[in-house]
Amino acid sequence: MRLLVVEDEVRLTRALRRGLEADGFVVEVAFDGASGLETARHGDFDAVVLDVMLPHLSGYDVVRTLRAEDNWVPVLMLSAKKGEHDQADGLDCGADDYLTKPFSYVVLLARLRALLRRSHEPRPVVLSAGDVRLDPATRHVSVADEHVALTPREYGLLEYLLRRPGRVVTKVEILDHVWDAAADVNPNAVEVYVGYLRRKLGRRLVETVRGVGYRLEQ
Repeated sequence: MRLLVVEDEVRLTRALRRGLEADGFVVEVAFDGASGLETARHGDFDAVVLDVMLPHLSGYDVVRTLRAEDNWVPVLMLSAKKGEHDQADGLDCGADDYLTKPFSYVVLLARLRALLRRSHEPRPVVLSAGDVRLDPATRHVSVADEHVALTPREYGLLEYLLRRPGRVVTKVEILDHVWDAAADVNPNAVEVYVGYLRRKLGRRLVETVRGVGYRLEQ
């Protein structure tokens, strides 16, 4: 899943990026409110992790502007402000969740998973298609109850497709959400990893829609 992290504490941002990428997310970062707003406007993100106290534009202003523009990307706000009224302000201006600093990374990850489940597309706790099961919390993948070991890239591709059941997705969409946006990746890499998935899952789970992209068979 593709995340935007808007946070001006450089060390925290780097730590979050390392952790989230290790957990299979594709992460983009911004270090101030103005650039965070522009990135959120023009990027296709599954969720935004947004600090409150930011240079140029506060997190409150960022999320308020996004909502005014009918941008409903799930937003998790981070803040050192722990008061009840501060948290209420964040939620009332359009954020979906509010986490105070210092925070547990495990809790942050669990709240992000909850946000993704609550967004406009179906987000079940365990993703499935046929006899394939994927549990985002444990990163466990199985076929007919037998565990299947996937590389991080294979896992990311399978999760992305499972979250879009019955929908045709293009190579460009897959590259944007499964690969690092800054990486120079040949679109043919998608075909290669689709082939890996088909071999490991033991079936033609991923259907090729010629001239368009791929669709997960149900």
